[in-house]
Amino acid sequence: MVSKGTPEKKVDGAGPDQLTAAFGRQLSLASRSVHADDHTNTHTAVAPPMHVSTTFRYADNPDDLVPWANGDPAAWDDLYIYSREKAPNSTRYEAILSSILGGPALSYASGLAAFHAMIVFLNPKRVAIGDGYHGCHGNLKLLNKLNGLEQLELENEDDLAKLQPGDVIHVETPLNPSGEARDLDYYRRRADELGCYLTVDATFAPPPLQDPFRHGADVVMHSGTKYFGGHSDMLSGVLAIRPDRAAEWLRQLREERLVLGSVAGNMEGWLGVRSLRTLELRVRRQSDNAGRLVSWLAEQKRAGGNVVADLVHRIQHSSQQPEAADPNSWLSRQMPNGHGPVFSLWLKSEQHAKRLPSKLLLFHHATSLGGVESLVEWRAMSDPSVDRRLVRVSIGVEGWEDLRDDLLQGLQALSEELKD
Repeated sequence: MVSKGTPEKKVDGAGPDQLTAAFGRQLSLASRSVHADDHTNTHTAVAPPMHVSTTFRYADNPDDLVPWANGDPAAWDDLYIYSREKAPNSTRYEAILSSILGGPALSYASGLAAFHAMIVFLNPKRVAIGDGYHGCHGNLKLLNKLNGLEQLELENEDDLAKLQPGDVIHVETPLNPSGEARDLDYYRRRADELGCYLTVDATFAPPPLQDPFRHGADVVMHSGTKYFGGHSDMLSGVLAIRPDRAAEWLRQLREERLVLGSVAGNMEGWLGVRSLRTLELRVRRQSDNAGRLVSWLAEQKRAGGNVVADLVHRIQHSSQQPEAADPNSWLSRQMPNGHGPVFSLWLKSEQHAKRLPSKLLLFHHATSLGGVESLVEWRAMSDPSVDRRLVRVSIGVEGWEDLRDDLLQGLQALSEELKD
């Protein structure tokens, strides 16, 4: 009988190191997505249970009472005190994330909560950041109000030269909303020259599309709301730490998360585990769908004399960058398994962009991305900084031919409306 206040004995599951030893190699991404959390099992149920408690009993034996003993890394997966520190659902979620991202991972309440925690932890005086998600820029403005943090332009060499040791180079790749990629190896070299940290927002290219640690990232950030969640029903943020920095950084990040109060909720941890099981299946399908659609759109635009050429001014996606055609380019090395499932269309006018979503049948007109359903957004609805001709497209898991035909009929309907 297990006494109250004592964790149940694990009944099933080998840890990641044991699995690697047993097979003589690291398991595939798909297998790790299903089994990387097996060692956290405390029950014979195959499907992970949902723990909703916010607080957990202390040990019955007074001799075992050590304040915040759960901070011991050796006991991290076994003992719980209060869900603002950690909870069983998020422990499982983080076990899978750590395995598939290639570095110890922490989950947060949202992508912006993760970004905020990362900047607070690194505590730079300057951050070089380029185009991308407007929420991160807004977060830096708040920190500027608090401590004078200076925001520099990532793609301006004069600005980069202002960076000093301990500052941050933050690269979002692929970019929101364009889906275009940036060269991580280049920014790693610049970070080394300047003594800076390299942080990477890889939300738009989750595993298996991109591994920023292979290109020298110190911290990899994801808005887990997107592809890790994958079903448009949870908020989550993730930070993964370069393995050789983990011993030094992980405990402090956990301590700071506790007082920031930005831990992921119980339901979100459970949903994250459910969703990560199918991550590779979903992302490969979405990437393939997006690649086919972008290629079709580009071919139509080049050919001319059709509704795509008439209404679409520009197509943005990493597959359309010049480097994508060279198998030896930085882009091909950085994204060897395909391109991200998000791209942007620039229509010929603001009115075109505003009206196109209403003509589509399979694409939902909504913000966010990464779910199994395809979304389209007149991006000015949620990001006032973008060109008002821009439409962001997030591709789901539907048949790509159906999505192609929906885009075609939507553009045709828009063209007919413009004639009236």
